[in-house]
Amino acid sequence: MTSMRLGSILISSVIIAIACSAEHHQSTEPTLEIDADVPENIDPEARYLIYLHGAIIEHAGVRPTHPQFGIYEYRKILEALADKGFVVISEARPKGTDGMLYAAKVVDQVRKLLAAGVPPGNITVVGFSKGGGIAIAASSKLANDDLNFVFIAACSPWLDSWPEIIARGRLLSLREASDELVGTCEGLFGRSPSPNEHVEVLLELGGGHGAFYRPRPEWVNAVVEWPIPGE
Repeated sequence: MTSMRLGSILISSVIIAIACSAEHHQSTEPTLEIDADVPENIDPEARYLIYLHGAIIEHAGVRPTHPQFGIYEYRKILEALADKGFVVISEARPKGTDGMLYAAKVVDQVRKLLAAGVPPGNITVVGFSKGGGIAIAASSKLANDDLNFVFIAACSPWLDSWPEIIARGRLLSLREASDELVGTCEGLFGRSPSPNEHVEVLLELGGGHGAFYRPRPEWVNAVVEWPIPGE
């Protein structure tokens, strides 16, 4: 498998295709500072969260509107996660970003945190839609069973064509029952040798793929509480 081939699969999946007709809207609300990359001064005792957004932001800016799913409140999502005590790392990717190449960047970010003394259990990588595909690829490259990953509306038939992608870590899949664009991550979990948790949660929020366009507490709290203490 070449990085170009996997990047093409990530970019051309059904998840990404829904973004092409979006419109861009700017937010005028006050916002928190969010790091686009690993901060220069790393606190080994802090909890770090890397959030990887959906493809629509690559096409239509940081506050796009999808004709079916509504406004993607990217900034509000980041702020909601930061309000829960995470140091949030996220950036708006350029249009047409190669998913596999960006996964390598995420791997480098995680390794910087680990090298600075951050325990793997204090690092969570969260990806939605195309961002979820990037998170899956990063988990395979890192192959660290103690890192936390949350794949949101991320698993689709492209995974069946790439059995060499082996997700590793404490793995949580979140998907919406009304979302017809994605399916279960059970097949991905089934090929993982990680001894830690592999959990999928099926939510019933309504709104299809757009259920994760806004920081709804049902999924935000699931991210914050992962992994479940004692498991």
